Amino acid sequence: MWFPELFAAYWWLLIPLGGMAAGGFKALLASREREHQRKIELYKLQHPEVAGLDVSTGPRPAVDLSKDGYSEADIAKALDEHDAVNRRWLSYELDVAKLIDFPMMSDVREPLTVAFLRAKRDADGLRPLQGAEITAKSRWDDYRNAVNAFAVAFDIAEKEAHRIKDSAFSEPERVRLGTARKLVKIAEDSGASPAERQTAYKRARRELDGLIVLPDVTVAALEQKVARLLETPGGSPESA
Repeated sequence: MWFPELFAAYWWLLIPLGGMAAGGFKALLASREREHQRKIELYKLQHPEVAGLDVSTGPRPAVDLSKDGYSEADIAKALDEHDAVNRRWLSYELDVAKLIDFPMMSDVREPLTVAFLRAKRDADGLRPLQGAEITAKSRWDDYRNAVNAFAVAFDIAEKEAHRIKDSAFSEPERVRLGTARKLVKIAEDSGASPAERQTAYKRARRELDGLIVLPDVTVAALEQKVARLLETPGGSPESA
């Protein structure tokens, strides 16, 4: 019986198989969501000062403000807090060595990483270009809650990333990460020759291939740093 006839005879088997596959995928997502919620609840128990903040990605209830509402100083403070969390995030995005040490911070397969990236997107989307844009209490509530949620979600993800470090990798993979870390250090070393820096950069990328997906901004930051070193006085290939 050739393939078309076989398919015609047994096509009905594909229906339960498709249902099983879909069911398995839904179960995996539900399991990850439960794990995500468990970590958030555990964090709240360990940090009562943030227990009242909503770090979910769904709609957030408005926080009751004082009878006088909000002021320009309140908005300025929220903007400063937003900037502070973004700076903490950029400290990973612009530092390959730091991402190698704490790979979870760039791993979008991790629910906690996805949670803080979504919270960042929400906060960035609600951020006013200037404080005067916020003219309604509901608008202020939405932005302030989004910044709070971003700060807490990032805190949770960062603490987890520092706890697990590279433990999710096998021993051979950890060796490769260690090698890549040393190579990045050479690539960023102004005392190394241009040839050494270029070779180290290329080897570091090969070692990381398949282990960590570096964000485009991270790669660009490293390449710019290496390029600047090559352009410094005495740093051209001819002077090596």
